[in-house]
Amino acid sequence: MNIFDILGPVMIGPSSSHTAGAARIGRLAGIVLGEPPVKADFYLHGSFAETYLGHGTDRALVGGLLGFDTADERIRQSLELAEEAKIKLAFHKTDLGMCTPIPSRW
Repeated sequence: MNIFDILGPVMIGPSSSHTAGAARIGRLAGIVLGEPPVKADFYLHGSFAETYLGHGTDRALVGGLLGFDTADERIRQSLELAEEAKIKLAFHKTDLGMCTPIPSRW
């Protein structure tokens, strides 16, 4: 075990799940898109919907979409950078319903 196993991910933001996780989700979406985005609608469920502004989830999602890593300082300015790039952003609170876990075969 080393110090990084104890401290967790190197990241920008107050929450590994709401910022580092969101940045990774946004980055994956950008990779799947395969080209610079012109518009992004984010549908936020559960705790993302309730705390996205205070935890920086919005900035992290956009930063990831712009290709920033979880430790990239530009995440803090990602909304402004997206606006400068003329990317239209929208955040929607939604309820995706109950997710039924896949039964374990173990």
